[in-house]
Amino acid sequence: MLKKWVVLLVLVFIVAACAQQPATQVVTKVVEKPVTQVVEKTVVVEKTVPVEVTKVVEVPTSRGTVTVLGVWGGDELSNFQQAVFPFTEETGIGMAFEGTRDLATVLTTRIEAGNPPDLAILPNPGQLYELAEQGALVPLDSFMDVDALREQYGQSWLDLGSFDGKLYGVFYKVAIKSLVWYNPKAFAAGGYEVPTTWDELVALSDQIVADGGTPWCIGLESGSASGWPGTDWIEDIMLRTAGPQVYDQWVRHEIPWTDEKVKRAWELFGQIARNEEYVWGGTTGVLSTNFGDSPRPMFDDPPGCYMHRQASFITGFFPEGLTPGEDYDFFVFPPIEEEFGTPALIAGDVIVMFNDTPEARELVKYLASPKPQEIWAAAGGFISANKDVSLDVYPDDLTRKMAQAIVEAEVARFDGSDLMPAAVGAGAFWRGVLDYVGGADLDAVLEEIEAAAAEAYK
Repeated sequence: MLKKWVVLLVLVFIVAACAQQPATQVVTKVVEKPVTQVVEKTVVVEKTVPVEVTKVVEVPTSRGTVTVLGVWGGDELSNFQQAVFPFTEETGIGMAFEGTRDLATVLTTRIEAGNPPDLAILPNPGQLYELAEQGALVPLDSFMDVDALREQYGQSWLDLGSFDGKLYGVFYKVAIKSLVWYNPKAFAAGGYEVPTTWDELVALSDQIVADGGTPWCIGLESGSASGWPGTDWIEDIMLRTAGPQVYDQWVRHEIPWTDEKVKRAWELFGQIARNEEYVWGGTTGVLSTNFGDSPRPMFDDPPGCYMHRQASFITGFFPEGLTPGEDYDFFVFPPIEEEFGTPALIAGDVIVMFNDTPEARELVKYLASPKPQEIWAAAGGFISANKDVSLDVYPDDLTRKMAQAIVEAEVARFDGSDLMPAAVGAGAFWRGVLDYVGGADLDAVLEEIEAAAAEAYK
């Protein structure tokens, strides 16, 4: 049956001065995409087949409602609401969430109309920088204790949420991309140990080839977005060979794509991805295999490959019935140049403020604290960058390991291609990865991306 969007609007009316009892109205409406209104309410959006709504959660409010715009729906939205319920019960401040799949367009329209939400949860800091430059955002350091935040989050996270020396965003839900997945049983059978440096990683790859195996599974096919998994490889390598400052310069196009530091990162990526003996299916397989299907050969008997570099979400594409920690595990993408250590390439959702009200201030402070993050973390599907969030609340050892890698990373940087202009990060960069893996001359590939960047950054 074709899945559609079911939108449950739960309207929570504030208790009036005349001591009127709060009323709750339930409306079920089937639509093709989320459709919501911005009123005092709690909105639950679930992608499912049409069903009758039988359960309503009512949270009475007495001090008004903070409007929040974001992309979450289904379990993500439900878990977020559960995390906010204690805040409403304690303060009397409600939270009205409006979900949309076209956040950038909706925000632009609302801002131009003079009707922005109180808060928004952006899926990356790129739009934060644009909105801050426009003067549309409220600096959070105007009412939050930055020194206290620095103790909880670390300087890298504050830097990612800052623009022109002011803090505009706090990261709430994050993910780590710098992971190499492997099959522990296959490693044990081959007598292989987890590598701790790039040289050890290459030596392990050579040993697997010598033993008659294939070390890596890589898939770059992703429809119109084909090539993006290779950009993550290059970004991870850039952080480990050129360091965070050069990485930032590269993302902002303050150094050209033809720079030797950029070229070296591509060459090291090519050392793996263009080596016909290293990759399952050869380079043809790398180019034609969908990214979600690419790790599956790790679980064949005998293994089709032994390692797969991908973000934390990839476990959702693993075959069913596998046991975390037994059938699959990960190690952090190892350091290359000792001076740059093991930085974390990350993704995440960042909270920003448009309307400076006492209620919005209180909600931002609450969301930045450990309590709501621990509530969602315990439910699963959530990792926090807050050092004060207890690792014990995470539901399994693998998630705890990922959370620990995030909070212990001295340097964290957001996915560079997501911060670049679309013509570069989601255009020339993606195409360049495909061309390079397909055998194109690297200098020619970098010159082509540089031409696109020179035009896009004007």
